[in-house]
Amino acid sequence: MCGCSVHGTGYTNHCPRCLWSKHVDINPGDRANPCKGLMKPVSAIFEKGEYTIIHKCTVCKSFSKCKASPEDNPDLILSLSSIPTPKT
Repeated sequence: MCGCSVHGTGYTNHCPRCLWSKHVDINPGDRANPCKGLMKPVSAIFEKGEYTIIHKCTVCKSFSKCKASPEDNPDLILSLSSIPTPKT
């Protein structure tokens, strides 16, 4: 979404700078989801010692969770953590 070039690991599913993602997986890493919509980061939760980013698809409106990576924008994660987690 922000134009950052992301070099993933095969399981990477979001940009470390803006945290936007693409709706490509049914199961982590499978790239089998036909939706392919953009996934907006809508919240973040801190559980079990790490942050999890909550995304909402701009096309099909489904929600997904993704563990934050050490490379992710910490300021954006913290700002998302102050937003209530949507009911999924």
